[in-house]
Amino acid sequence: MSLGQFHRVVTARRRAVALSLDGEPLTALEGDTVMTAILTHRRSLRSFEFGAELRAGFCLMGACQDCWVRTSDGQEVRACSTLVESGMHIRTKSDG
Repeated sequence: MSLGQFHRVVTARRRAVALSLDGEPLTALEGDTVMTAILTHRRSLRSFEFGAELRAGFCLMGACQDCWVRTSDGQEVRACSTLVESGMHIRTKSDG
């Protein structure tokens, strides 16, 4: 049973894509958004910047500010509208 927030119902034949999430290996499917990749594996996308609350996206179409995550080089991307890429390194936790 999946522990994620999202659950795949039907999966067309799509190539597996290897990436990392907060330093841990993660497998997604070609064509997945970063949000889909994360939320099929865990219950939340990230923590709120100004408190302990967990975030899981809000609008799911790139209009709000709820799903920002970072790539390993520090670039901010919207998880809801950014497609996964092989070798991608995503960070959802702040550096401290």
